[in-house]
Amino acid sequence: MPDVQLNRHELSRELGGVAATAIVVGTIIGSGIFLVPSEMMRAVGSPGLVYLAWVLGGVLSFLGALTYAELGAMKPDAGGEYVYVRDAYGPLMGFMYAWTTLLISKPGSIASMVTGMVRILGTFAAFSFLGAILVRVPFVVTAGQLVAISIVVFISFINYIGVKKAGEFQVVFTVLKVAIVVGVILVSFFAARGTWSNFATRYTAARGGSVGFAIALLAALWAYDGWNNLNMVGGEVRSPGRNIPLSLIAGVGLVGALYMLMNAAVQYVMPSSAIAASPRPASEAVLLTLGAGAASLFSGLMAIQMLATLNGTVLSGSRVPFAAARDGEFFPVLATVHPKYHTPSTAIIFQACIAAFLILFAGNFQQLFSMTLFAEWLFYMITSSTVFVFRRKEPNAMRPYKTLGYPVVPLTFIAASAVLLVYTFAANLKNSAIGLAVILTGIPVHFYFRHRSARVTRGLMP
Repeated sequence: MPDVQLNRHELSRELGGVAATAIVVGTIIGSGIFLVPSEMMRAVGSPGLVYLAWVLGGVLSFLGALTYAELGAMKPDAGGEYVYVRDAYGPLMGFMYAWTTLLISKPGSIASMVTGMVRILGTFAAFSFLGAILVRVPFVVTAGQLVAISIVVFISFINYIGVKKAGEFQVVFTVLKVAIVVGVILVSFFAARGTWSNFATRYTAARGGSVGFAIALLAALWAYDGWNNLNMVGGEVRSPGRNIPLSLIAGVGLVGALYMLMNAAVQYVMPSSAIAASPRPASEAVLLTLGAGAASLFSGLMAIQMLATLNGTVLSGSRVPFAAARDGEFFPVLATVHPKYHTPSTAIIFQACIAAFLILFAGNFQQLFSMTLFAEWLFYMITSSTVFVFRRKEPNAMRPYKTLGYPVVPLTFIAASAVLLVYTFAANLKNSAIGLAVILTGIPVHFYFRHRSARVTRGLMP
């Protein structure tokens, strides 16, 4: 039950501590942990350096979560980072974050996830029809694209009819996701062919050096990404001063432990050269341990478990355009709260439509994400810096949780973000520049909606 009696124009606080933690865990654990160990091994060449990248990536994510925990407990509003940046640096900076998120980041993530799910399902004979071309003119449409769009519509519908139902869905599929990871860990460590000597092996063709380690670290950070999503639904978490910090800290900590064990389990079964050569090391470990039938089942479960990541992304992403529209920074209809379900219903539909468009027309989603990699870390850094602004501007504000290790913890995270920004911009200059351009295009859009909002206020527009 919500904490207070709500009117029909408010979002409802129906996400408890378990659901909030499931959002953190379920959104972070996606396909990354199953795929990136091979990329990391090809980058650094040794289990020790792979582990160092996992540990450093986990520590950085944990420092970010500690910082965001104070912000989320202090300002438990829909929109998360948008609210913090807006309140600290003004509406223009807030909108530039919202613009980047609603235009590419969240819809692009949704489109990429469901496309990945369909590709995995397409490897099974029963789903071979997914590759069939249904329409060729004026553009090609496959059965797989329609299935992907149908999945987006289904998850969006769950979120449309109530945040409590979305939270329950998140809990169920996060438990399944964790069970899959734990299952691979147990199966691998009890495998007859496993040996600790694999930890002494090396992949001699690795890129190596500081560049190689930076690639491995970025891969680890990609696998950890998503811990910030809970803050976006802060306006719907019960007892946010308690549940947001606890869920962020516990969720990131649990994921870090699972990632360490998972990587060790795969290494126990496979030498470094085999990990580097395999496109799906976790599936390969199951194949070597239990056979082709179990590996096929595992591949199917990999696709299904992505529903938790998809649900968490739909749930969190729709709150950003909702919050911006509520401030008069975007189309007013996106600020609509459903009178029965107390959800940002129109924003959910809007987000689903953009994702469907990307599924049909975008094509190369990997390039889409590399374009926004610079933008994402830029806003991680900017958002974390707001904790210092609020400590100065609002020293007497209620802070149910204060960042452990302040100011060292947020400063360390900000410094690490800055280093990563420089590296990602230099290593991927073209796509980083495009990502920066996407942010800057939000400036004229911001002033358009500010002008429009002012005219409405003066009664010059209906």
